[in-house]
Amino acid sequence: QVRLVESGGGSVQAGGSLRLSCAASGSGYIFGSNCMGWFRQAPGKEREGVARIYTGAGSTYYADSVKGRFTISQDNAKNTVYLQMNSLKPEDTAMYYCAAVPRICPVLIPTYWKSYWGQGTQVTVSS
Repeated sequence: QVRLVESGGGSVQAGGSLRLSCAASGSGYIFGSNCMGWFRQAPGKEREGVARIYTGAGSTYYADSVKGRFTISQDNAKNTVYLQMNSLKPEDTAMYYCAAVPRICPVLIPTYWKSYWGQGTQVTVSS
């Protein structure tokens, strides 16, 4: 069983920065051959994809709404994926979730990420 634990959420003012972490663990889990993604869900809205990274090659993909402001990265030694969020806007306020699927990166749509999800970490951006 794979476990994903998010951390790093908090409250910041618009224009500020936060770094989220997603630590993966579990028997048989091979960090370097998975696709890991960040998603978010604001109150009253559907969950949406933010960014993904294929941990085998480090290739990344971002939603247009965060491109140029957010950066997804990995630390294989720590089995951890990060989401550096800069120039935060009030519309970035949401619960942020980490997800993982084995081997192949699906499109950044939550329903395609059927394997593993974390419990989420709250990000609140005030104007």
